[in-house]
Amino acid sequence: MVRRMNARPPLRPARLALLAAALAVLAPVGPTATAPAAAKDASSIVSASVRPGWREAGGTHMAGLHLKLADGWKTYWRAPGDGGFPPRFDWSGSQNLHSVTVHWPRPTAFDQQGLRSIGYLGEVVLPLEFTLNDPAAPARLAGSVEIGVCETVCIPVRLTLNAELPAQGGSDQAIRAALSDRPRSARSLGLTAIDCTATPISDGVELSVRMTLPRLGADEVVVLEAGDSAIWVSSATTLRTGGTLTARADMVDPSGAPFALDRSRVRITVLGDGRAADHRGC
Repeated sequence: MVRRMNARPPLRPARLALLAAALAVLAPVGPTATAPAAAKDASSIVSASVRPGWREAGGTHMAGLHLKLADGWKTYWRAPGDGGFPPRFDWSGSQNLHSVTVHWPRPTAFDQQGLRSIGYLGEVVLPLEFTLNDPAAPARLAGSVEIGVCETVCIPVRLTLNAELPAQGGSDQAIRAALSDRPRSARSLGLTAIDCTATPISDGVELSVRMTLPRLGADEVVVLEAGDSAIWVSSATTLRTGGTLTARADMVDPSGAPFALDRSRVRITVLGDGRAADHRGC
């Protein structure tokens, strides 16, 4: 079966118009603040809690951010697509924390006002792996996360996070399930070859990726990331021909001009039916 490449997707103007409309109508709100009359109180839409998790044998600490959303509401993945904005974390008030790695469970693709967005519906646990200054001591998590939540309107929400991370802790099945639900290595799912072509365009680079990869489902979605959050990436158009999957997207630097793409930092995610493939570098 051959799936034709879609026409070039709506690019910067459409996405910027969507976000500008959302932000113009709805000011940022906190978990207990009141939004404008057009929206509900944010606390009735989303709640956040920290699952304290456990200390790993190697000294890192595995915790989890548990987000619960009202029926019909969704939030966004690290690469949110044309219609969303990614979570932003601030850990500056924490103690005994050196760095953090967010492990992202497999997301879902949504249609949002004609644009594709990538995220989570209803509930999600984001595993947080902390590197500590002193692996033998407790740690204190104090910070915030800014997320976008959307139904028919989009609201930016800042959630305050406070939790103790005990030196021992205990196993948490919700965190382990989220870790197990991460996209798998594309190689483990049958990727045997990959080739990338980067072509300068007027305001950036067009990246075309060709993969030899078994089909992951009837409706595959490919997400391309530049490896630099400052670079905007359009939703990828795709073509499936037998065992070959091709994806193409535009990447736009803040300078609005062609730039040198570091292909080693490119990240490719293929979302399929109940599973996903992840590959870095091309």
